[in-house]
Amino acid sequence: MAGADYVFATRTGRPVGPRNPYRSFTRVAESAGLRVIRLRDARHGTATLLTAAGVAPRVVMEILGHSQISITMDVYTHVVQDTRGEAMSHMDRLLRKRRPDRG
Repeated sequence: MAGADYVFATRTGRPVGPRNPYRSFTRVAESAGLRVIRLRDARHGTATLLTAAGVAPRVVMEILGHSQISITMDVYTHVVQDTRGEAMSHMDRLLRKRRPDRG
């Protein structure tokens, strides 16, 4: 069968052109009223948002298809400002609980 060696092939079995996935992505983003970004940035955003939502890093790794969790966590996830603030608030609450009364 023609195209059997390709991971992504057209309906006729030929290889998908390197710009075709981006064209499709652009069409979908524009039709949804979203700003068009690079596909790579969409992957980074996905990793960051899933991590910020509390999805386990190993699950994020599998969604993105990485073979090592270090790639997912070190390269693809970024700290969201709200998440940083939540972490500091949580630390503040923990420290206040452990502080002895001085009254």
